[in-house]
Amino acid sequence: MSTSSTATRLARFRERRDVFMQTHEHTPLTEAQKATYIPLDYYPENPDLSFALPVDTDIPHDPIELPTTSGESREYIPHGRVTFTIDGEDATLTVYREPGRGRLIIPFRDATSGKDTYGAGRTLDPQERPDGALTVDFNYAYGPYCQYNDNWVCTLPPMENWLKVPIEAGEKKYPGKESEYPD
Repeated sequence: MSTSSTATRLARFRERRDVFMQTHEHTPLTEAQKATYIPLDYYPENPDLSFALPVDTDIPHDPIELPTTSGESREYIPHGRVTFTIDGEDATLTVYREPGRGRLIIPFRDATSGKDTYGAGRTLDPQERPDGALTVDFNYAYGPYCQYNDNWVCTLPPMENWLKVPIEAGEKKYPGKESEYPD
């Protein structure tokens, strides 16, 4: 796949996300935020941060509780681990499956958290491939809804998903936020 078709797909995704945030009935934004909407801010596309990764599923799959911004917890099922290299350093993230919905997610923090990106971290929705690998494209990483206002509760990345390297791809902090998770 060419970079230009990927860039076009990513640009369309970002445009749709802005429309959703400003107009959809399920947007996390308050009415005041929608009235003075500031478009989301992103890192430029970085093709080097898009991976097709094998999944190490040789891990316990018992449901676990991950903490949330409200202090409560939510149940997730560990799906596997993916390992990749960023700036010459190996990094590993645990992939979780949401019970009920079945969606795969990777909640993570990295060296940009609390600086360029939301302090509590970001989320990525990896895509399952027919060969069993996952497409992990950090250009699609997004901030959780709790960054927009305190009416939303978000899952916090577990310590095992705190990366020391910066992931300079995907969504940055929302400039029109009403709340911020402490670093």
